[in-house]
Amino acid sequence: MPSDEGVPARRAALQMLDAVLRRGQTIEAAATRATNLAPVDRALATAIAGETLRRLPDLDALIDSATRQPLPDDSKSRAVLRLALAQKIGLGTPDHAIVATALPLVDGGPRRLVHGVLGTLLRRGVTATDSCRLPGIVEDRWRSAWGEEAVLAARRQIARRPSLDLTFADDAAAEMFAQANGGRSLARRHVRVDSSNVAELPGFNSGQWWVQDLAASLPARLIPAEATQVLDLCAAPGGKTMQLAAAGHRVTALDSSRSRLGRLNENLQRTHLTAQLVVADALQWTPDRRFDAILLDAPCSATGTFRRHPEVLYRARPRIVADNSELQSRLLARAAKWLKSGGVLVYSVCSLEPQEGEERLADLLKNDPTLEMRPPLAGELPAAANPTGPGWVRILPGLLEAEGGLDGFFMARLVAKG
Repeated sequence: MPSDEGVPARRAALQMLDAVLRRGQTIEAAATRATNLAPVDRALATAIAGETLRRLPDLDALIDSATRQPLPDDSKSRAVLRLALAQKIGLGTPDHAIVATALPLVDGGPRRLVHGVLGTLLRRGVTATDSCRLPGIVEDRWRSAWGEEAVLAARRQIARRPSLDLTFADDAAAEMFAQANGGRSLARRHVRVDSSNVAELPGFNSGQWWVQDLAASLPARLIPAEATQVLDLCAAPGGKTMQLAAAGHRVTALDSSRSRLGRLNENLQRTHLTAQLVVADALQWTPDRRFDAILLDAPCSATGTFRRHPEVLYRARPRIVADNSELQSRLLARAAKWLKSGGVLVYSVCSLEPQEGEERLADLLKNDPTLEMRPPLAGELPAAANPTGPGWVRILPGLLEAEGGLDGFFMARLVAKG
């Protein structure tokens, strides 16, 4: 249970929301600052902030419908009302608890205003919907790139909490887990479950599996089985490294973050897998050999993960997308030089921005005649993940929606001409 009054958790949620919207932080980063809260209160605060960001445009529309004049976007009264309504819609918090924990957040401020608007809306009736609008600038961007159906699918996806995807080191373990725990498999070595209490799931301590969205597991499936020396660039948090190691490759995992590689090392130990870990900046590092295959899951806006991390919709501003696309081009050009003749380069981003996916590949192929596209073969990826005309794969909102959906992703496989 949360603390007796529940106000500290709501105050922390308010601070998390401010950190995301004003300072561009992730919810996870903002949550680490709530050191004065018990773990259960911190989890509650994180859940409230997440539900608020998941429904923000709709929450604002509700608030505006109950005020004579629009409240400033950055006003504390609007922020408190957002949090309160998100608890009602997304978490099912009782009305009395919503009011009791909202009003102390505006002590010395517009308490009467917040009380009046909240009372009006709660009496009117506020219910959950199966579709939530995204920020207008994001919807406009995705509508232009992918069409209205993708936008509508994204609205449906963000309104529901995603299932938990697990990747297994071998097929037999995945099949046994699915049968014993009511999971369902959408691909080889994959199980989807409804539970989100990761540490209590069977097989966690013994290292049978790791958490990884099915879409995030697809790029590593494009690495040829016969590739011996494989480089995983920008490797952390490490799901793809573990996939490659489990498939029998000799993996070099490179990342610039020592702490993130430390967590990867812990996961390797838990799953009884091995890889050579290198702390380095890929733009400065030079390998002492060429590789049979390279997997570059590049830094990106991460807009494809919006159903798990709704804050990305507010952090991924056009300048950030542009900066990432420049970095991605530099990483691609550098990685291509480290391939053996006939070697394979797999490029991927968890982004729904063409500037970070299709446009980067088109530029690479235009500027480097030594590379050519190698589309996925039958059976390498789930049947729903069909390659496009050029041969790359784009995962959009709506794919496998009846089964719970996937994160947005782009991936492509290239081969160095002999």
